[in-house]
Amino acid sequence: MTPLWTARDAAAATGGQAAVQWRATGVSIDSRTISVGDLFVALRGPAHDGHDHVVAALKAGAAAAMVERRPADLPDDAPLLLVPDCQAGLEALGRAGRARLNGKVIGLTGSVGKTGTKEMLLHMLRQQGKAAATAGNLNNHIGAPLTLARMPQDTDYAVVELGMNHPGEIRPISRMTRPNVALITRIAPAHTAFFPSLAAVATAKAEIFEGLEPEGTAVVNADDEFCGQLCQSAKQAGAATILTFGQSPNADARLVAVDLQPDHSMVSATILGRDLTYRLGAPGQHWVLNSLGALAAIAAIGADTDVAAAALAGIHPPKGRGATESLLLPQGKVTLIDESYNASPAAMLAAFDVLTRHIPSRTGRRVAILGDMLELGGQAAEAHAGLGKALANLPVAAVFTAGLETPALVAQLRSDQRSGHWPTSKALAAEVVAMLRDGDIVLIKGSLGIGMAHVISALREAASEKEQADAV
Repeated sequence: MTPLWTARDAAAATGGQAAVQWRATGVSIDSRTISVGDLFVALRGPAHDGHDHVVAALKAGAAAAMVERRPADLPDDAPLLLVPDCQAGLEALGRAGRARLNGKVIGLTGSVGKTGTKEMLLHMLRQQGKAAATAGNLNNHIGAPLTLARMPQDTDYAVVELGMNHPGEIRPISRMTRPNVALITRIAPAHTAFFPSLAAVATAKAEIFEGLEPEGTAVVNADDEFCGQLCQSAKQAGAATILTFGQSPNADARLVAVDLQPDHSMVSATILGRDLTYRLGAPGQHWVLNSLGALAAIAAIGADTDVAAAALAGIHPPKGRGATESLLLPQGKVTLIDESYNASPAAMLAAFDVLTRHIPSRTGRRVAILGDMLELGGQAAEAHAGLGKALANLPVAAVFTAGLETPALVAQLRSDQRSGHWPTSKALAAEVVAMLRDGDIVLIKGSLGIGMAHVISALREAASEKEQADAV
């Protein structure tokens, strides 16, 4: 296998010292998930120090370890890359990875829809060349350089997700990423606890344009209330081209018509003057609109939009972000819509829309099992109450909630919808199976920190026990 980094290349990139020669085929920051051939970077964090795990990483098959000091119990010929600071070393490796990359880079950010759009772009671009993208949600000051350091030199298309919780976080990682295209999905209330307003969030997200390569393209949501502000920021940052996407009649990538189904959507759109009709395998209006932004980015890097659009039929929501499955519980079959990974007001409303497009059986109901939305600061009570008002006008028969913030949501529901509240997701998980009926369509959603995955696990465990009992 062609090495990703040799000891000589990594030392040159970081200014570090490698006493012995080694060849790495990957880069990792977690000793628990080392693949054979990885370069392990011993980062220091507030609770853990990677230097404590260097020996374990090498025993697990790591080709080498980037360290600030030589850990005890290592032989003199241990494959190490000694650097003054491992975080700075990782960033230097990321910059070098980007500098040697010959392909096109799409950087993206936004309050909602980042990961789904990243997955769409990766899926579409894999049909047209060697493509790579940010793994999971590794989109911060650690994840961005790690993504670039992992990028093979012969990558044709790279998709790099950039995230933030505070102002000033996107600017340095965008300048490191140097995107040819910078896409902002949407500005919406999410992680707003550290911002005085949504306009301030838009300003922080617009930092992505500051890393654009010369002749770079900015892609902005035409339907966003901050579209004008974002376009102005892109222009000031030197974007050579600004494209817009959405339902607006003036959008460069414009939605013409859509047929939303429970498990897919049929889309007619005009992408930079070209008419396209395609099937999108992920359900929901939010996926449709983000597909327009993705196709605009595809066009901007010179890839084939026809091939890209055709590939969207094979897109499905990732685990925890809308994936649907059938579970056979003791009382019968339920359809689970797993949105347990995270939540914001806009994402909640999008999930409600998907839920209402499902038609339950004669005995079933539409059921929402919801946890708190976190990091909303002073807007939390109003945001949760707004969701309750929205649910009160929807054909959702039962709403179960967990957390400290969701009582504001419950207070706005119809009386027939209020089905129970628990202080924690674990408490709810302990009782959730008994509360469901045969034929129910069940949406589960909440912020990652509230732990709605416990509810998912309880349902899957019950289904597994049912299967085992039936097999006896």
